[in-house]
Amino acid sequence: MASLKEVKGRITSVNNTLKITSAMRMISSVKLHRSQIAAAGMGPYQKALKEIFIETAAGQNDLKSAYMDNRKIKRVAIVAVSSNSSLCGAFNANIEKAVKSAIEEYISLGKENIMLFPIGKKISKSLVNHKYPVESINAGIADKPTYALCSQLASDLMSLFKNKNVDRVELIYNHFKTTANQEIIREIFLPLNSMNEERGNPSDYIFEPAKETIINELIDKVLTFKIFAIIMDSNAAEHAARTVAMQIASDNATKLIQELTVQYNKTRQQAITNELLDIMGGIAR
Repeated sequence: MASLKEVKGRITSVNNTLKITSAMRMISSVKLHRSQIAAAGMGPYQKALKEIFIETAAGQNDLKSAYMDNRKIKRVAIVAVSSNSSLCGAFNANIEKAVKSAIEEYISLGKENIMLFPIGKKISKSLVNHKYPVESINAGIADKPTYALCSQLASDLMSLFKNKNVDRVELIYNHFKTTANQEIIREIFLPLNSMNEERGNPSDYIFEPAKETIINELIDKVLTFKIFAIIMDSNAAEHAARTVAMQIASDNATKLIQELTVQYNKTRQQAITNELLDIMGGIAR
């Protein structure tokens, strides 16, 4: 049986851990709230931008864009979004698993034909450790995504596709559903086909400048905003995952403290009983 000093030391150590996990949970909770507000404010703009594109492109059966070019896949680019830090449950592990699965699907093209764009130190480190060639990206974009940084990344991806350096661009990220539930999303960023399929009946508008010019500019904005949206989404999912992970850690620490306290009391009681027996034995002699 552990001594009183050892049990007391463990209680102190777990208490210190509990303070850290509780503080981290509160910080993550505040950051999650901010991310949710940002996402809520971004939603109407994203929806309106998509509706404008669909409305403008309506009736354009011959609509062509360099970003809608379906080619035979010879080279792909994969954008994977993780976090810069750990202690967020299976958040990063799930992304790593999804990326490896995607790589396995395209491995027949050869590693040299799979371009990896990791966003976040965790997925970057994992891919480097497995000796996959990765493109350099500003790690700060995962913690503090800004439209300017996301716009630069989107521009690079669009240029690669437009110049036929890659034939497909995929996105892999965690989608925030609820605080306790994040879903891995894997979707095609380029070629852009989804909006092309959603076009409805044409409206009687007069366009200035030409409709084709407006559509091409809208496509650029839609694609850029898509990158910004998924990184913001992943950022919210990260804070949600860390909030839950730290809550679980705090609950476990509290439970362990209770168990150690009971053990401490039992050990202390046993020590007192032994001392009383020694005293009684001495009196009897």
